[in-house]
Amino acid sequence: MSQLADIGLVGLAVMGENLVLNMERNGYTVAVYNRTTEKVDQFIQGQGKGKKLIGTHSIEELVNNLKRPRKVMLMVKAGKPVDDFIELIIPYLEQGDIIIDGGNSHFPDTNRRTKYLEQKGILYIGTGVSGGEEGALNGPSIMPGGSKDAWPHVKPVFQAIAAKVGQGEICCDWVGENGAGHFVKMVHNGIEYGDMQLITEVYQIMRNVLNMSADEMHEVFKEWNESELDSYLIEITRDILAFKDEDGSPLVDKILDTAGQKGTGKWTSIAALDLGVPLTLIGEAVFARSLSAQKEERVHASNILKVAKVPFEGDKSQLLSDLKDALYASKIVSYAQGYALMKAAAIEYGWNLNYGGIAIMWRGGCIIRSVFLDKIKAAYESNPQLENLLLDPFFTKTILNVQQAWRRVAATASLHGVSIPAISSALAYFDGYRTDRLPANLLQAQRDYFGAHMYERIDKKRGEFFHTNWTGTGGNTASSTYNV
Repeated sequence: MSQLADIGLVGLAVMGENLVLNMERNGYTVAVYNRTTEKVDQFIQGQGKGKKLIGTHSIEELVNNLKRPRKVMLMVKAGKPVDDFIELIIPYLEQGDIIIDGGNSHFPDTNRRTKYLEQKGILYIGTGVSGGEEGALNGPSIMPGGSKDAWPHVKPVFQAIAAKVGQGEICCDWVGENGAGHFVKMVHNGIEYGDMQLITEVYQIMRNVLNMSADEMHEVFKEWNESELDSYLIEITRDILAFKDEDGSPLVDKILDTAGQKGTGKWTSIAALDLGVPLTLIGEAVFARSLSAQKEERVHASNILKVAKVPFEGDKSQLLSDLKDALYASKIVSYAQGYALMKAAAIEYGWNLNYGGIAIMWRGGCIIRSVFLDKIKAAYESNPQLENLLLDPFFTKTILNVQQAWRRVAATASLHGVSIPAISSALAYFDGYRTDRLPANLLQAQRDYFGAHMYERIDKKRGEFFHTNWTGTGGNTASSTYNV
C-alpha cells in the first residue's frame, strides 16, 4: 500500500478544497472523498495535481488510507448530512479514531454527537472554522471542542493551518468539551451579524442624512481602517464602496436591499434568551435582516407612512467624527454582550473557557478579526474573572469618553427618520447596565397585581417574597416564584 494520509476530508466544496490545499502546503498528506465522486477526480487532476493527496471513491477507501488514529474531517452542510456521514463512517473506525465536524453545526447537536460517539469508543471534535474561502486556504480561525482526548492528535494539523498574528500567536487553541467550540463559533457569527449591522447603519446615515456619495464614503472608511476601527469588515466596506459596475457607477447602489441569513445569528439570540443574557444588539441585527427581507411590504409602507424630510444643517465633519465614536462604542457593547453570553454558557455547561485565548482565536483569519481584539485579550489577561467588558478600565474610559458623540448620533438619526436599531440598542443597554435602579419595581408590582407572582422588598433580605392584595378582593394566595 502507498503512503497513508495524515487526515481525511469529506466534502469538496470551496471550504473543503481550500482546507485540503492548506493542509498539504503545511506538509500533510490528505485523503479526500466527496459524495459526487467525479468531484474527487476533478480536484485531484486540477488544483490538487502533483500534490500529496489521495483521491478516494468510497468511505471505506477513505478510512483505509488513513494513519491510526484515523482522523476524518467533515466539511458538509450542518444538520442531517453530518449525522448521515457519521453513520456511514462508524462501521470502518476503531476505538480511538476521530471524527471532526468543521461545519457550522448547532452546538446542541455537537453535545449530542460527542456523547454518542464516545459511548462507541470514538472521539469527536466539533470545530468552528471562520475566514471564508480565503481564510480556509491561507489560515482560518479554528475553534475546536469536543472529546479532549482527541485534541493532541488534531492539534498539530489545526495549529499548522490556522492564522498567525503578532509574534506568531496561533488563532487556534482548545476551547472546551462537547459543543464548546461550536458555541464559541456561533457567538463569533452573532458578533459578525452585529458588526455588519452597525457598519450599515453608519453607512445609512452618511447616505441619507449627509447625502454622501459612495466615493466619499470610501474615503471615510479608508481613514477609519487606519485607526482603532482597523478591521476586516471596515476594510471590505472601504473596498465595496469604491467598486464600480460596468457603467462606472457604484455597484453597491445597484444591490437589492434584502439580506439573507443562514441561522447562526438566530441561534445566538435564542441561546441568549435560554440563558437569560441581554444580547440586545445581536438580536436587533438578526431582526434587521428579517425586516430587510420584507422588501415589497416596506416599499408599500413607504408610500403611506410618510414623514417630513428634515435637512441636515449641522457640522458634517462633527457628525462624521461622532459616527466613528458611536460605531466604536456600539462595537464595545456588542463584544461585551457576546462575552457575557459565553460566560453564562460556561457556567451552564461546565466549560472552562479561556476568554483572552478566544480573543486571540478571533484576532486573525476570521471575519471579525480586528486590532480591537488585542484590547479584549489584555482585559481578560489582566482580570480573568472580569464580570463585563464594560468594567475593564480601558473600555470604561473609552466608552465614557465617546458617550456624548454616541448620543448625538442616536438623536440625529431619530430626527431624520433613519433606523439604527443596533446602535440604539447598544446605547440603551449601556444606559440600562449602568443604572442602579431600573423601573422593574413597577413591573413586579404589575405582575403581582394581575397574577399574584409576588415581589421582593428593598427593606427585606433578598430571597424573601411578598404578595399584596392590591384590590382588597383578590385574596392572599400567591403564585410560586420561578424564572425561566
